[in-house]
Amino acid sequence: MTSGREANLLGNVHGGEIMKLADSTAGAVAQRHSGGPAVTAAMDEMAFLEPVHVGDIVRTFAQVNWAGRSSMEIGVRVETQPWNDPSTSALHVASAYFVFVAIDADGRAREVPPLVPETPDEVRRMREAEIRRAHRLAKRQEIESGRHRGD
Repeated sequence: MTSGREANLLGNVHGGEIMKLADSTAGAVAQRHSGGPAVTAAMDEMAFLEPVHVGDIVRTFAQVNWAGRSSMEIGVRVETQPWNDPSTSALHVASAYFVFVAIDADGRAREVPPLVPETPDEVRRMREAEIRRAHRLAKRQEIESGRHRGD
């Protein structure tokens, strides 16, 4: 999976490399859901749960958690498995939440299909995504109001 530049002195893959894989996976899911180009607008959260060792097989899974007018939250799960032991269970090593915006040929935001959750898990993921979105917007508003006050 990696050369020396992608690993640290402990033999673990740099977190930035894992972030890049997660972003690429999220981008593919965003483009499929929106039916065209989509770009990363934000990474809401990335949690590293376990180290990824050089040589591990890395798998990424992603789904659309929430869709608005032109933006989507994509959740990504990263798992690893030792390359030489297929009997070992996959290990959940990282999770991330990305915000993507669908764009047209001129780079302007375009509408995306709505998301219709069908299972209890999909309903839960949508609810949690709405909470993250509300926090993201509130944080942005608080920062901007502080700048206008001169804080």
